[in-house]
Parts: sequence; structure tokens; C-alpha cells
Amino acid sequence: MESLGKIFAAGGVVMWPLLAFSLVSLALIIERSVFWVRLNRRQRKSLQGVLRLYRDSPVEAHAKLRKHVDLPLARIFLEALEIDGASPKQFHLALASAMQAELPDLRRFNTMFATVISVSPLLGLLGTILGLISSFDALQLGNLSENTDVVTGGISEALVSTAAGLVVAIGTLLFANLFRGLYKRQLAFIQEYSGQLEILYEEHYNALKASAGVPAKASGGRYVRS
Repeated sequence: MESLGKIFAAGGVVMWPLLAFSLVSLALIIERSVFWVRLNRRQRKSLQGVLRLYRDSPVEAHAKLRKHVDLPLARIFLEALEIDGASPKQFHLALASAMQAELPDLRRFNTMFATVISVSPLLGLLGTILGLISSFDALQLGNLSENTDVVTGGISEALVSTAAGLVVAIGTLLFANLFRGLYKRQLAFIQEYSGQLEILYEEHYNALKASAGVPAKASGGRYVRS
């Protein structure tokens, strides 16, 4: 701990904003990690069960979806299924709009990650410049032997601040790319399962129209004859 304190002090004033950025980044990484672990652990099994149930009983599937409203895809399905009397084309548009509404939550904190990744190396560069300025100021005094500590302190500030900025940026970048990959996988998952639901919806819609001889009406995904 003492050595870390010395390193931190050697980095100069820019170490404080870098420390703040590292703590913010760590908090966001933990939050996003918990979010994705919980999501990936439950969603596939839950939504597969909903689709199997929907094939035989849309009413029961709708009720089961309400038990999983914490899942983004469940909310997307519910948003579309609760439109009364929707045609397959309207249902498709409802799914698409509901999906767009969920995307910001899946991309949450991306801007903050990008800010940390961009600004941290610049803060390190600023520390480098400040450290070199201190060293050159000491050299200009003319007596190098008396100003050795100032010169080495300036060089130390330059190196430590640069390294700290890169460490914060690289660490954040690794996790940001991981979360970006999980987001793309989630987007593909949503599109896959939304397509399957559209097929089942159209099958039920056409079957009800054929059996009733008139257009069918829907209520929250539960179809009734006109």
C-alpha cells in the first residue's frame, strides 16, 4: 500500500481525475457484468418455454410472459401482443418499435465507457507534459546537481501519469468491447425469437380467420372470434 501511495503521488495532479475515472469505470463494469450474467442465465430457457406454450395456448403464454417482465425480450413480446386486432403486418411493426424502445437499456453506459477510454490517455499525456515542464524548468536553473530531485521527479510524473492513463483506458476498453459483443448477440437473439413469434402469430391469425369466416380480433395476444 505504501508503494502504491508513492506511485500515486509521483504521478502528479492528473492522478486524481484518473482515479475518479477508474472508480467510475469499475462501478459501471460491475453493473453491466451483473446485468448480462443475469440476462443470459435466464432468457433463452424462459423464452423457449413461452414460444412452445404460445403454439398451443396464446392465453397461457401471455400470462407466462408477464412473469418475466424483467427480461427485455419478454417486454417486447408483451408490447406487441397487447395491441388489439393487429394484423401480421401491424404485429411486425409493433415488435420492431418495441425492440427499438429496449435498445437504449442494452446499450446503457456505452457513452460513459467511450468517454473514459478517450479521456484517460489524454490525461496521461497532460501529466507527461506537466512532468517534462517541471524537469526542464529545473534544468534551466543551471545547477543540475542541486536540482536532481526536481528533474527526476518531473520525469517520474511524466512516466507514471502516462502509464496510469493507459492502464485505465485499456482496462475499460477490454470490458467495453466485451459488452459490445454481448449487445450484438442479444440483438441477434431478439431478432431470432421475434421472427419465431411472428410466424406463430400469423398461424393463429390465419387459423382464426379461416375457422370464423370473418377477420379475427385479438386482445393481449388472446384471440376471440368476432
